[in-house]
Amino acid sequence: MIAYRRTICIAVALAALAAFWLMAPPAAQAQQGFQRFVPFLVELSGWKGAKPDGMTMEIPGQSVITATREYERGEARLTAQIILGPPAQGALAATGQNVKFETSDSRMSSGPIDGFQVTRTFTISDKSGAVMVALGTSAVFILQFNGVGDDEALTLARNFNWKAIQAALPK
Repeated sequence: MIAYRRTICIAVALAALAAFWLMAPPAAQAQQGFQRFVPFLVELSGWKGAKPDGMTMEIPGQSVITATREYERGEARLTAQIILGPPAQGALAATGQNVKFETSDSRMSSGPIDGFQVTRTFTISDKSGAVMVALGTSAVFILQFNGVGDDEALTLARNFNWKAIQAALPK
């Protein structure tokens, strides 16, 4: 039951991030601080990647940075995001260590991969979910997917250099 609630929390955090980005003032969206993360949104073999985009927003006492790139392969879709600031903290709060949850149509797991805490969600019926990698206390890499198996999604997520992204985070 707790793991199911965490799955719901992850979905709510991701929706809140999207709403937060859409409500940001145009001037904040035009800033280019996110550009330092664009090189980490790599080409994926067999996938058509859209132009990376992002946002940097500075408000007193807080900073929010997102860098995003969408990919498609036939009907399958991916969205890779690097998120820093309060939205990342919210997403990370919904994760736990070494959690495993499974129903007849969905599963969620969380545990270490390559030295990072990774949370994976997957809905079997539509082959959708997310791979979320904790990069720090307020930084996360998320690969959302639709029309892709969960093992393939993890393989795709590992194409992004998590260590290099983490090294590029502000100190």
